[in-house]
Amino acid sequence: MFKKCACWLATIAIFTSSCHTGGKPSSAQDTAIPVITQSVQTTTASHAINISGNIEGSKTVHLGFMVAGKISYIAANEGQTINSGQLLASLDPQNYAIAKEMADASTNQAQDEYNRLKIMYDRKSISESDFSKITNTLAQARAQQKLQAKNLSDTKLFSPISGVLLKKSAETGEITSAGMPLFTVSDIRTVKVNAYIPESELNNVKLGQEAAVLVDAVNETFHGKVTEVGAAADAAARAFTVKITLDNPHLLIRPGMIAEIKLASGNVSNILAIPVEAVMHDIDGQTYVYVVDGQRHQAFKRKVSVGQLSGNLMEITTGLSTGEQIVTGGQQKLNDGAVVSLSK
Repeated sequence: MFKKCACWLATIAIFTSSCHTGGKPSSAQDTAIPVITQSVQTTTASHAINISGNIEGSKTVHLGFMVAGKISYIAANEGQTINSGQLLASLDPQNYAIAKEMADASTNQAQDEYNRLKIMYDRKSISESDFSKITNTLAQARAQQKLQAKNLSDTKLFSPISGVLLKKSAETGEITSAGMPLFTVSDIRTVKVNAYIPESELNNVKLGQEAAVLVDAVNETFHGKVTEVGAAADAAARAFTVKITLDNPHLLIRPGMIAEIKLASGNVSNILAIPVEAVMHDIDGQTYVYVVDGQRHQAFKRKVSVGQLSGNLMEITTGLSTGEQIVTGGQQKLNDGAVVSLSK
């Protein structure tokens, strides 16, 4: 009889405890993760055109000698600044100096002969034909003298523009032929971003239009203007060339760098947008957010597709609807189906 009473008392104690906790473990609220949420809303945004491009100098020249010879001097290495009119390189001038001396001697000889025969011609002592021969000989000697003087001068190569030496394809002591490009100098005080724009967006791009240009190599955004819009499309890509000019006073931007260009198209539309910090990425590169079920007090992982970035807001093209609650704070601690508590 005593054992039966003890069992009934234990049963009543368990039932009483269960009623007191409402049938739910008392630690459930203790394990809830505090999060901050926000309702998904529509916002007005301007459509932007995002394209990639390459940096090039505002003016680029490829330089070489007009005569052949052995390189005896190079003034700068790649990456160094060159001034307009600066001596860039020179050839051994000895052969051309000797040729100039020979031309000078021939000219002097022809000039002396001309002076002597001119006196005789004035006295009618020689024929018109003989005087014409010495006249032509003197003219040829003078022309040869000018040519050899030019060849000697061409053993020195001067830069026609101020800029940066981008490429040096020769070294001191090498033999070079006439007309071979050896140096590339680019003026980068202003630079151009060369890009291609789809034909569907061509009507949204105008000369003088402002553009934001992000250059990842220097981690900085620059502002420039559209200065060229191609008149004909590339046959294969069906895209048009666009060039944006940027000021580069500190010479930070160099030719060959990659740039990301953003152009405002002027088209305004309503989009779903959420704070950029709410958007997360998994190891597979999938984009997702956490959506809160208010009745169940749980956060569920949901894949979304994103569009353009506008300030601190990211456009959501698929995956969310207006009015849904998403987690904007504390989402790093969540997993799919986690119990959450809302914090202000």
